[in-house]
Amino acid sequence: MKTKVILATAMLAFAVPAAKAQVVLDMSLITCGQYLKAAPDDQAMIASWMSGYFMSSKNLTNVDMRYVKRNHEVVGKYCKQHPKDMLMDAITKKGIR
Repeated sequence: MKTKVILATAMLAFAVPAAKAQVVLDMSLITCGQYLKAAPDDQAMIASWMSGYFMSSKNLTNVDMRYVKRNHEVVGKYCKQHPKDMLMDAITKKGIR
């Protein structure tokens, strides 16, 4: 009997589809408030992406990680004061490098 219960539980566990994480983000739709509510790892990823995006718009191929950290801090401070602003607008206003 125990074996049947364990087997049934295992079969159900594999039958339930895994939860799907959001894999595509439209960065132009993220607000400062959403950015601030994101997990720290997600904030770091978004900050890195934004730095790379704006660096490439200036035709720069180097990423100085000190600026990524600085940008993350500057944008975070701005976003706390302007949670309804779009994140990309905040980054543009704060002169991200």
